[in-house]
Amino acid sequence: MPQDAEDKTPNSEPAAEPEAEPADEDTGGEAAAPSEEAEAEAPPPPSPEERAAELEAEVETLKDQLLRALAETQNVRRRAERDRADASRYAVSGFARDMLAVADNLRRALDTVEPGTRAADPAVDALMTGVEMTERTLLGALEGHGITRMEALGQPFDPNVHEAMFELEDPEKPSGTVIQVVETGYVIHDRPLRPARVAVSRGGPKQAPADAPPASAEDGPAPSGATPYEKSAGNAGSRLDEEL
Repeated sequence: MPQDAEDKTPNSEPAAEPEAEPADEDTGGEAAAPSEEAEAEAPPPPSPEERAAELEAEVETLKDQLLRALAETQNVRRRAERDRADASRYAVSGFARDMLAVADNLRRALDTVEPGTRAADPAVDALMTGVEMTERTLLGALEGHGITRMEALGQPFDPNVHEAMFELEDPEKPSGTVIQVVETGYVIHDRPLRPARVAVSRGGPKQAPADAPPASAEDGPAPSGATPYEKSAGNAGSRLDEEL
């Protein structure tokens, strides 16, 4: 075979492939190290006694929350019942307040007629008798719904149920006493429906407070030799009093 033919024959052997680099064994070791550290740092499981204590504390917490919820529900129910009772009890307040003007006019009509006029004229007497019956019927209907007149004459002035219109000099009555009723007041059950318009006395002795303690022997007059305390102008005590 000629030398040139041998030189032109292609090399039939395949080219050698590059060898693969060996896997780094240290990488797997580094990945496994954190998991082993996490397992080492994980807290140990609680003991049965600790778990039982945790469950008991949780039960107590839930029990307290349940009791509070039940108490709140009862309060809401009671409040709703009270509101419903008040609504039904005082539902006629607006209507009754308007009807008080009718009662006032009937009373004014009766007060304008003198007793002698009724006795002299049978027609006037019959008319006034009908007005009296109408007033009694109206007041009876109001009382059936818990609406009654307020007794204010001679009572100490109370701003909660009285409305002072003016003051009158009366040295015989304690100051602040109702001595005249200009317009009658009414109450509905235990609440004032309309305050009484009154005149209040002034110029008399002061009213004793209702809760004043009774006088005792220790509060009696001072001994004959005792003198009341007075500030003197020339001693140290006077300077102390002035500073106080």
